[in-house]
Amino acid sequence: MTYTHSITVPLPYAEAVERTRAALADQGFGILTEIDIAATFETKLGTEAAEAVGDYVILGACNPGLASKALAAEPELGALLPCNVVVRASGSDQALVQALDPQTMVKLSQSDAVREVADDADSRLRAALSALSEGATADA
Repeated sequence: MTYTHSITVPLPYAEAVERTRAALADQGFGILTEIDIAATFETKLGTEAAEAVGDYVILGACNPGLASKALAAEPELGALLPCNVVVRASGSDQALVQALDPQTMVKLSQSDAVREVADDADSRLRAALSALSEGATADA
């Protein structure tokens, strides 16, 4: 079972993070949370754990209009928000970008309103990943 949309981009990690932010913003998503996994592992588990995971960030992306519709349909969906987008190093000059597939929400809900929100969010996330991929390829 796959629950993410994934792309590999020919960009160094830091640039991939910044371009991912921009691509998400272009689709109406803001970043509510940011978790630097390597820094967290360094603090909590030590250098070896941080080095093992490498450069890895989780961006908590939210489109307020979509979140409002989802929560109006089913307040419990707050447990699935925000949409997590992972950027992690994948080699010296490439990064892997993974976004949670919003259709996962549909599997947990029978609501038509939730299905509509998931479809819209899915479209926007796919567009962001596509733009990120096309922009990175054009620069390579």
